[in-house]
Amino acid sequence: MYEKFGQFINGKWQNSSSGETYEVINPATEETIGRASKANKNDIDLCLKSAKKGFEVWKNTPPWERSKIIRKISDLIRKKNDSLSKWLTLEVGKPIAEAKGEANGAADIFEWSGEEAKRIYGETLQGRAADTKIHVYYQPVGVVAALVPWNFPVTLAARKISTALSAGCSVIVKPDVITPGSVMELVNICNEAGIPPGVVNLLSGDPAFISDQLLSSDIIKKVSITGSTRVGKIILKKAAEKVQRVTMELSGHSPFIVFDDVDLDKVTDIAIFAKFRNNGQVCISPSRFYIHESKKKDFTNMMVEKTKKLKIGNGIEKDTILGPLTTKKRLDEVESLVELTKKEGANVLCGGKKPAGFNKGFFYEPTVFDNINDDFTIMNQEPFGPLVPILSFKNFDEVIERANNNDLGLASYIYTNNLKRAHKASELMETGTVAVNTGVVALPEAPFGGIKQTGYGREGGSMAIKDYLNIKYTHFGIHLD
Repeated sequence: MYEKFGQFINGKWQNSSSGETYEVINPATEETIGRASKANKNDIDLCLKSAKKGFEVWKNTPPWERSKIIRKISDLIRKKNDSLSKWLTLEVGKPIAEAKGEANGAADIFEWSGEEAKRIYGETLQGRAADTKIHVYYQPVGVVAALVPWNFPVTLAARKISTALSAGCSVIVKPDVITPGSVMELVNICNEAGIPPGVVNLLSGDPAFISDQLLSSDIIKKVSITGSTRVGKIILKKAAEKVQRVTMELSGHSPFIVFDDVDLDKVTDIAIFAKFRNNGQVCISPSRFYIHESKKKDFTNMMVEKTKKLKIGNGIEKDTILGPLTTKKRLDEVESLVELTKKEGANVLCGGKKPAGFNKGFFYEPTVFDNINDDFTIMNQEPFGPLVPILSFKNFDEVIERANNNDLGLASYIYTNNLKRAHKASELMETGTVAVNTGVVALPEAPFGGIKQTGYGREGGSMAIKDYLNIKYTHFGIHLD
């Protein structure tokens, strides 16, 4: 399936100059999907030169023309939704309905970014003297390295590519070896839409090797990474050597706080949607459930009842809600965390094992825990899987303090019908994003990102493009009579 792609350099698909490939696995069947091209140093050098030339073309392309092409990418993504969603289901394992939603979301991202290309506002200030002015304006930062993870490859590649393009930057995209085809399909769409050669490039292969080579180059001026905090720190140290600008959206460990004045049937529906999307392999997935003590028993019973009804299966099959975990490594880590949580004293109310009848695939039952303490490993280590630890709390101040007692700060979820309490809680949460009475956090028109060890910088909204632009100030004397 990967034969028509490879490395995308200077507007053309090509094999690695060494001819090397690597195997890509379907997580639902453990069968080989195909073999993808593996870049070597020569490919990376060619790609860097391509992106440098592409930047000279794209930065001089008028914003309205850039916007027109970016919008065409959005239209083509919608037209090719079936192809993109099939890639996502085969490589990530997510249900086809979720995959279609991700592809549609990517189209929305390109649509938003295309409009932002027209709205790069500078400003003019009056000078101190009558014949001077102060001009402040923005210029594209240069070639961008976009490091894309495997859990939402199309969405996250779309955020990075579209924002770079709207700012006037060229970009080199590095997909994960787990999910190269979905990103290759997206880059191919960019090419079909009329992006000039060298403006969007792709390198497929060993993530650590490619990232290290890119960040060692003087050509790369900015890095955008979505990944774990551990990997983010490695990238940040490397980028510091070249003083490259970095946008990082790293690990999350999101609290889900339910007060005593809500409809639990509605809240548990939201919890099911938010927690089990992509089988919990989501940086913003709620992973610490704090329920008011008067509602904990009812909430827990409803969660268990609804969780048991979720259909597990191959994402390509109709009505599947939970596909497999994406890798054997992820399955092993989830299994280990479940066993450790039990050893530390938790009760498993449902799940906690591989589902019966699945001899192949990285499947694991959605698991709900009770009798959890704040010092358990699962409360401090991002689960990144279908695990639901439930705790109780007594009052507002207590739960806010406990929820904030974590090094990560990406998302938080608040459920209450008390307007004052909702506002106060959202202001006090030490996270970059907060969802109040909804399970939706990431939107193209809103700034998405975290604080603490979740990283910095934002993707989406009107602020994201600023991370891809240099600020220039000119003190302008009008005449020298």
